Amino acid sequence: MKFAIPSGSLAEATFQILQRAGYKISGQERTYRPTINDPGIELKVLRPQEIPILVCEGLQDVGITGTDWIRETGVDVDVLQDLEYGKTRIVAAIPRRWTNINSFSSFMENLWSKGKNVRISTEYLNITTEYVKKNPSYRRSVGSSEPLVVTPWWRRGDNPRVSIFLSFGATEAKPPEDADIIVDVSDTGATLQQNNLKVIETIMDSSAVLIANRRSLAAPQKKEKIYDILTLLKGVVDGTKKLHIFVNVRKENLPRILEKLPALKNPTISPLSDKDWYSINTVIEKDLFLKLLPTIRRLAQGLVVYEPRQVLALDEINRRGDQ
Repeated sequence: MKFAIPSGSLAEATFQILQRAGYKISGQERTYRPTINDPGIELKVLRPQEIPILVCEGLQDVGITGTDWIRETGVDVDVLQDLEYGKTRIVAAIPRRWTNINSFSSFMENLWSKGKNVRISTEYLNITTEYVKKNPSYRRSVGSSEPLVVTPWWRRGDNPRVSIFLSFGATEAKPPEDADIIVDVSDTGATLQQNNLKVIETIMDSSAVLIANRRSLAAPQKKEKIYDILTLLKGVVDGTKKLHIFVNVRKENLPRILEKLPALKNPTISPLSDKDWYSINTVIEKDLFLKLLPTIRRLAQGLVVYEPRQVLALDEINRRGDQ
């Protein structure tokens, strides 16, 4: 099973989630082929931009990448699980001196009214092209014509009124001399502010996801291994949202507290050595804990709370695997 994991900003969090899932990984500091304690998995560290294409083509069976690069590459892969880390935004940003401009439409119209073309710098050529073509002001002005896209190797499109230039990094440094507007990743916005830029629109949200090659999922042996990986990683994601609680409660209060306590299925109820007391063992949503605490405090005694490392939704995974 060839498993591509991302380098760069997603790398540290990826190794952390794999380790929380029970995998032991070594050598990631020295090689692009770290070892893992599952002999059925072959890890390879690749750029997240490449992983969707390599998984789609079957060169890798499964991978972790960002939803931004899935959309940018337009590949046909199976997105198995949102891993809920690496959260970021793809934004359009302009120099802060444009204090009266707060939308992409108004920015383009302002430049066009002065007889200027709009220059955009970005790593996301396809996302940006789609974004420009859907803009109402662009459609009113030039209809369905393609904006000009420029790379060192090729050009496409026929409308120079909006030109999109491939950026190889340091995109924030391009305005104002080399670009009027940028489309780039932004987490907190601090880097944009440091480069005297401001966000005018958010194009999309992105996070790390687990993806698989569709042909690999159709091969029985590979499918089983892919679903093992999915089970463990989904377990980590679900575990961050839940609490495992143990509650001791008097017999007469048992029906009332059971009405209030949700569970993955049914709570485990065990009699204690004192026949008038029972123990309740269940898993609840972390967000519900503070809401439930007053009821638990009034009706129970001896509350113990654990944060689970993983919560494995085996029934759900098996249903998906049988489809």
